[in-house]
Amino acid sequence: METTTQARRFSPVPFTQVRIEDNFWSPRIRVNRERTLPAEYRQCRDTGRIDAFKLDWKPGQEHKPHQFWDSDVAKWIEAASYSLAAYPDSALEAQLDEVIALIAAAQQADGYMNSYYTTIEPAKRWTNLRDMHELYCAGHMIEAAVAHFETTGKRTFLDVMCRYANYIDSVFGPEEGKKRGYCGHEEIELALFQLYRVTGEARYLRLCQYFVDERGRQPFYFDVEAEARGEKPQLRHTEKLPYEYCQAHLPVREQREVVGHAVRAMYLYSAMADLAGELDDAALLDACRHLWNDLCLKKMYLTGGIGPSKHNEGFTTSYDLPNDTAYAETCAAIGLVFWNHRMAQVDCDSRYADVMERALYNGVISGVSLDGEKFFYVNPLASKGAHHRQSWFGCACCPPNIARLLASLGRYIYSVGSGGIAVHLYAQGAVTTTLADGTPLTLRQQTNYPWEGMVKLTVEPSSPTEFTLRLRIPGWCRNFTLTVNGQAIEQWHEHPAHDLSRAGSPCHEKGYACLTRVWQAGDVVELEMAMPIERIAAHPDITDDSGRVALQRGPIVYCLEDADHAAPVHQIVLPQDANLRVSFDADLLGGVPLITGDALAIERLDTGLYYPADMVHTRPVTLRGIPYYAWDNREPGRMVVWLPQQG
Repeated sequence: METTTQARRFSPVPFTQVRIEDNFWSPRIRVNRERTLPAEYRQCRDTGRIDAFKLDWKPGQEHKPHQFWDSDVAKWIEAASYSLAAYPDSALEAQLDEVIALIAAAQQADGYMNSYYTTIEPAKRWTNLRDMHELYCAGHMIEAAVAHFETTGKRTFLDVMCRYANYIDSVFGPEEGKKRGYCGHEEIELALFQLYRVTGEARYLRLCQYFVDERGRQPFYFDVEAEARGEKPQLRHTEKLPYEYCQAHLPVREQREVVGHAVRAMYLYSAMADLAGELDDAALLDACRHLWNDLCLKKMYLTGGIGPSKHNEGFTTSYDLPNDTAYAETCAAIGLVFWNHRMAQVDCDSRYADVMERALYNGVISGVSLDGEKFFYVNPLASKGAHHRQSWFGCACCPPNIARLLASLGRYIYSVGSGGIAVHLYAQGAVTTTLADGTPLTLRQQTNYPWEGMVKLTVEPSSPTEFTLRLRIPGWCRNFTLTVNGQAIEQWHEHPAHDLSRAGSPCHEKGYACLTRVWQAGDVVELEMAMPIERIAAHPDITDDSGRVALQRGPIVYCLEDADHAAPVHQIVLPQDANLRVSFDADLLGGVPLITGDALAIERLDTGLYYPADMVHTRPVTLRGIPYYAWDNREPGRMVVWLPQQG
């Protein structure tokens, strides 16, 4: 378990100590294990990604190794390792051992490890950090090795990647004779931090800190290396993709606006949060907070999707959040979860867990089909009917990324520290951990969240112990009651969303209900959160959503699909006084609550493109909203999240 410092007040409970036994996440974890992992292994095998480590490709053969293939295999290894920890599987373990042995055999004498460069361009190592993903691939390999060691206890892969990390440390740094470079696609930074955490080796922490601190310093290293290649670097950075694309325009402590490629940004910010917590670095934490405010208050979709632009797979300007052209890469939403989870460890502020929850329930799991074998790279909030999940991609970062997140989901639910335990997410199951004073604790959740707002927690310390139980009150929740052993502790009615420090609230701290007492085995806490249907309006500067509303219930954002309607969904208008209802359909999309109500559809007129407004007529239709994450799992058709509102 991570060491708590002055800055990092909490540490996540390892997912191996968490059991999820609910009706929402458990089926997805099972599908991930039984369908997604085997499908991704077949794709990595069939496309040559695994065999690339044989280093025997010759010109003219198919499946020429690619610069980022290693990362796809690494994420599959990471996901498979997590799965093994909770669900032993001898066949999967044998697959892992085989792939890891192949990778280990591909390591060069000096420790270098990259199937593309070793096979295709062995003389060009480290000559194009801007574009060629060497350190990015190394980072994913390191993360996979850490996961494999932590879940199986085997050092085989970890030792290989420690050798590689030691070699990287000999190449990069501020010392005389080393390269003053850093990767165009961040990832090595957060991986090195994880390697430091599991090994205790300080050189990995220092190298992580170097890569973060060096970014954006002048002279820009990408210019230096481009000139060494005989290129004119300014053409790249002014006419195509600027320094902002890879967050290298300023030193990270001076960055205040989220810019560039969304996934790269999230991985960098995750490393910044790790370092800020570990080193008690106030300037780094301050930069994280400024960047968080810019992203989550000005540049994030309602679904937790981020990065609206296909051009740079990332950010544009504040409030530029188009719907049908939204890029919102699945990996970016996953990166948003990573970053907010780390920020939540610093000071246990519910706004970080709120964003983490929003992304998880909407913009992340929309990235995988209900059968676990097809994937979205891009997650728009409106579709004309031509956007569908695919079984694989040439750039296949998203499928194994979502697999590793689902396989390790338990780590995002609880944290320990600051005199107790914090519950960030609600899911039926249990956690067994140790409090800061050494007291063993089991905490059990009973709930049908996210479909119902009732959560019952049974507290089971090994002996009567005083500590603080922190329960997040979600930002979407405006009415709740809280009891301990049947005695009312707190009750809120119609408080404004996100107002979690209201006068008269006896036990709130940064959005968490903080219950401090001597806990006895069998004590029961009940949190009941009202979960009405909410009509959500957008900031007036989001032009695509002007005059429109979206439907949300609890943490779940809803959408409309043609499959459920007697009119094309883009023609449906929601009356302001429409009565909306919830009904559970056990046979639809794995079992979901529907939002139904009376709406209007604009009648089609065949009188040309334009006509007087008084010729427009509507007819009544029944609206049926489904959870956004479940769209495109049936027949093709249009989809919308934001509906015009009438009246």
